[in-house]
Amino acid sequence: MITMRFVQRIAAVSCGLALALGGVVAVAPVADASPQRCFYYVLENVPDANPETVEAACKAGAPGGENAFLACYKLLRKDYVPAVIAANGCRRAAAE
Repeated sequence: MITMRFVQRIAAVSCGLALALGGVVAVAPVADASPQRCFYYVLENVPDANPETVEAACKAGAPGGENAFLACYKLLRKDYVPAVIAANGCRRAAAE
């Protein structure tokens, strides 16, 4: 006869396994998520910005580091994105 304790153990093992497998699967898209966060952040705050310029800037900032940040920032500022939004977007673009 199946007891309640056995059912609880099966549920706990199933949840633990799902979380473990889900954690492994969830790590893969993170590498591309940072430039996306930059892109959506900038366009949410400056809807008139050119999406192609914003995409190029966010991809330029993706490697991280000072040079990538400056490249991203300069591209966004050329498109008249306000300085604070450009800086915050470029920080979000850096894949860490």
